[in-house]
Amino acid sequence: MLFSKALIPTLRETPADAEVISHQLMLRAGMIRKVAAGIYSYLPLAQRVFQKLKTIIREEMNRIDSQEVTLPGVQPAELWQESGRWHFYGKELLRFQDRSERDFCLGPTHEEVITDLVRRNVKSYRHLPLILYQIQTKFRDEIRPRFGVMRAREFVMKDAYSFDRDEAGAEESYHKMYQAYSRIFERCGLDFRAVEADTGAIGGSFSHEFMVLADSGEDIIVYCESCGYAANLEKAEIKPPENSPSPENQKPPDKVSTPGQKTVEEVTGFLGVSPEHLIKTLIFSTDKGPVAALVRGNHEINEIKLKNYVGCEELVLADDSLVEKVTHAPRGFAGPVGLTIPIYADHALKGVVNMVAGGNENDVHFKNVNTPRDYQVTLYADLRKAEVNDPCARCGKPLKMRKGIEVGHIFKLGTKYSETLHATYLDQAGKEKRIVMGCYGIGVGRTIAAAIEQHHDKDGIIFPPTLAPYQALILPVNINEPKVCETAFKIYNALQSDGIEALMDDRDERPGIKFKDADLIGIPLRITLGRRTFEEGKVEIRNRKTGKVDLVNVEETIGYVNDHFFGKPR
Repeated sequence: MLFSKALIPTLRETPADAEVISHQLMLRAGMIRKVAAGIYSYLPLAQRVFQKLKTIIREEMNRIDSQEVTLPGVQPAELWQESGRWHFYGKELLRFQDRSERDFCLGPTHEEVITDLVRRNVKSYRHLPLILYQIQTKFRDEIRPRFGVMRAREFVMKDAYSFDRDEAGAEESYHKMYQAYSRIFERCGLDFRAVEADTGAIGGSFSHEFMVLADSGEDIIVYCESCGYAANLEKAEIKPPENSPSPENQKPPDKVSTPGQKTVEEVTGFLGVSPEHLIKTLIFSTDKGPVAALVRGNHEINEIKLKNYVGCEELVLADDSLVEKVTHAPRGFAGPVGLTIPIYADHALKGVVNMVAGGNENDVHFKNVNTPRDYQVTLYADLRKAEVNDPCARCGKPLKMRKGIEVGHIFKLGTKYSETLHATYLDQAGKEKRIVMGCYGIGVGRTIAAAIEQHHDKDGIIFPPTLAPYQALILPVNINEPKVCETAFKIYNALQSDGIEALMDDRDERPGIKFKDADLIGIPLRITLGRRTFEEGKVEIRNRKTGKVDLVNVEETIGYVNDHFFGKPR
């Protein structure tokens, strides 16, 4: 491709609304342009990178006998109502009506549509196992789209779905997809980690997120260097402490006045105790009724864990009126003593004695609160957010944390959708059984953005070779010098003939602009023809990643590029 004919509208300045590096550089490199909040046009450079990633994805999906389909972006409400997600999914689901006033939505995901397809066409055990995938545009009406394509409303996603006869088959499909995802991200040159994760709105029994490690990531990865355990912050497990109750050390309860003291900091400061000696009592509203959750004052509740233990569909922090109804006190004075609702307590509170807790009375707290003398716990569980140096649930060694960007997510769905949508098959004995499903997604745009977050410097993008829009850029410093121009085109044509994707900067621009654009768009290899080097019969070959520069004889350029960069010795 000739630069003069390409649409690569690079920018010198960073747009003010671009917060993260990938957003800044994709705008500056002329890869994307904003159309509306969270909606982007993808320009030719981005399209080439996307196609590279899609090719990798297709090769690895086909390698595990997954078959590609294309499913509709517009989906009828009936399917979502049948699965029970029409109202549960929330405002992220963009709903609309057609001219006949029938309800539809723009697909944020395709579990309903793919399950409907399979239930209508797969009837026998002979047709299973089956894996279907697509690479398609999705839409989720995010409340706060940001970070460019990292959190867009309209985005490109690879989603795959497995259909098996039983749990053993589903486990095998899950393992195949886990390995395929690992190969995809390895081929993309990404430093990533697969971590255990909550299943969220998709549902199912088990899942892994594939996280690209980056300081700009929104997610926290909790991991153990000793045993290899890894999970996101929502899922990370903590080994319970080995506390033993000591009834003989329990002091009598002491009701104390704490006027206006509501927060952990205010109460502990007022009473002269440390936060770990305070019981933080949180009241939640759920579809099963109100519940109380207890954690130490120096810990934070993990609402995802609590929701899973309660077994509810909806869980939100109670408003002031519900808090007062349940505790008979304003917010800030809740405690477990006297509560008649289910009480879930974190493991860290089991066996501890003489704690401080809210008195369920305005401006009152209790000292020396103990269980089971003063209150009853419905369930002790791992309810808090993990922290650095917490003991690993697997081996007990200290946990560590890093930031990450989620680029892929795989789920064991079980029979969640096959049950509600009645997707069944007949086994060898002619008995009807439910199909066991799995669901697997890769954010194509997020993966590209994550690659840029990991691979950049102060001058621009440093694309891994497998994702780069072009493999080599030929840069004649002065295109108006006939011999330089002629040689540059010879090298350009020879590279293309050898199957190396090349971009020729044939613009009549100042050298500084050309060099800045070359670094900005991140092509792995730059071949420069300057007057001095050309007079010596040489070209300058620069590795974008390492910055290493080699002077090579003009006639040896193609062989050198193949030998040193693309593994194609001549």
